[in-house]
Amino acid sequence: MGSDLFHWQATILGPPDSPYSDGCFSLRIQFPQDYPFTPPKMQFTTKIYHPNINESGGICLDILKQDNWSPALTISKVLLSILSLLTDANADDPLVPEAAHLWKVNRAKFNEVARQWTQRYAS
Repeated sequence: MGSDLFHWQATILGPPDSPYSDGCFSLRIQFPQDYPFTPPKMQFTTKIYHPNINESGGICLDILKQDNWSPALTISKVLLSILSLLTDANADDPLVPEAAHLWKVNRAKFNEVARQWTQRYAS
């Protein structure tokens, strides 16, 4: 985001063999002044249908919480964890309860909706 070293833009490709494959997703990364001792704030700017990513792009991922953050974690490792979250949601700790319920009770329908969102917003 310009010359501001505390604000980054990242892009990840949807993992193969997932409803997000063929999608290109953008994220905003904001580093705190005391990084790497405090986790960065990360947010999807591309709409995505997922139990752990809400409508405003907020991500529920344990390593991004202060209590679970480690200064040894690099942005590359965090992005890999987000990719892993896309293939293996944590439906027991959802930000989007409806998506988590669908993930648990009808995975085929969940995948269909996630694929539609990927085609609509991440193509």
